[in-house]
Amino acid sequence: MKVVFAIMLAGSTAALLVVLMRRRMTRAWLTRFSLHMALAALVIYGVNELDWISGVHIPLNPVTAAVIVTLGVPGIALIAGLQAVLTRGI
Repeated sequence: MKVVFAIMLAGSTAALLVVLMRRRMTRAWLTRFSLHMALAALVIYGVNELDWISGVHIPLNPVTAAVIVTLGVPGIALIAGLQAVLTRGI
C-alpha cells in the first residue's frame, strides 16, 4: 500500500510541476523564491556561525527560512525574540 501512495505522490507532483512550468510567470516566481530561500539560509547560517547576535542560535529549517524570506530582517528579530521568550522566559 505504501508503494501505491508513493507512486501517486510522485505522479501528482510531476503533474503539478508540468502545469506550473508551462507558465512563464510561474517559472520566474519559482526562480525568485528559490533565490530568496537560499539567501535566507545563508543569513541564518551567518547568524549562527559568525555570532552576529550574541547567544542566539536560529535553527536552519524551511519554516525559519520562510519567515526570513517573508519578513526579511524583521523576521530574524522575530525568531530571536520568540526564542528568547519561549526558552528563557524573558
